[in-house]
Amino acid sequence: MPIKRVCVVDGQGGGIGLLLVKSLKEVYKESVEVIALGTNAITTAQMLKAGANKGASGENAICHVLPTADCIVGPISITWANAMLGEITPRMAEAVMSSPAVKILLPLSQESVQVVGVIKEPLPHLVWMAVEKIKKEVLRDV
Repeated sequence: MPIKRVCVVDGQGGGIGLLLVKSLKEVYKESVEVIALGTNAITTAQMLKAGANKGASGENAICHVLPTADCIVGPISITWANAMLGEITPRMAEAVMSSPAVKILLPLSQESVQVVGVIKEPLPHLVWMAVEKIKKEVLRDV
């Protein structure tokens, strides 16, 4: 079975992506390929420091790599054009949603959007729930 590719998408300072990458690598070690996709170089660097296998920054990289993903994980705002103070471009949001990959999204946003029907949890709990969901939805055989 080919190795699964999990793409972590984040922007701004990369704190959410850093925690996601670190948790994924702790749980799955090298049985999955974790690709860090940052809207900027600082974000990508943070995720690479956390242990991502590869990383790339910017709109073109994100749009180029996401169609090859088995799973995309990040804050829900990666699906919204102009989110993260404009760092998520319309093309990036479209690439996330157009990818055939399973999307595991954390209900976190700095935008004036409220997602109802979700429990409010601290970031570390949400990251752990995302890692578990990836295991059930994407990595059943790993």
